[in-house]
Amino acid sequence: MPQAEGLDGTYRELFEGNFHGLVRLARLLGADDPEDLVQDAFVRLHRKRAMLRDPNASLAYLRTSVCNACRSRVRHLRMARRRHPQLVPDHVRSAEHQAVDRDDIRRLLAAVERLPRRQREVLVLRYWLDLTERETAETLGIAVGTVKATASRAIAALAVRLEEG
Repeated sequence: MPQAEGLDGTYRELFEGNFHGLVRLARLLGADDPEDLVQDAFVRLHRKRAMLRDPNASLAYLRTSVCNACRSRVRHLRMARRRHPQLVPDHVRSAEHQAVDRDDIRRLLAAVERLPRRQREVLVLRYWLDLTERETAETLGIAVGTVKATASRAIAALAVRLEEG
């Protein structure tokens, strides 16, 4: 785990209590370097923490930061693969993914990966991180109604994909 030395207790607790969960979030959203991405989010938070209007919003800031960084990273990887397919492997499975042996979990993860970005984000935030609809909406910068509709469409799409194969 990266070091959090020299930080005040509250920031240290935030880091130690949420780093691994945010790494899982980044991995599920498609980041190829989730640890670095989350580390960068904590660095940005540390630099801007005095500017936060609500100190209790730190975790929400981190989630939003990780989601935004994942979008940028996935977009960058997609462009790099198009421009230089010989240099960038199609898909490098992490050790965590390789450890998942159960076929049903692999099928579910594959189906989630094929969902449109917004649907994937809503499902991961709502059901993996167990955020409320309001918290999910705030994290993604969308309306609560959009979260509800998107989650419903995503679940229906997952059901179809899992039945297909």
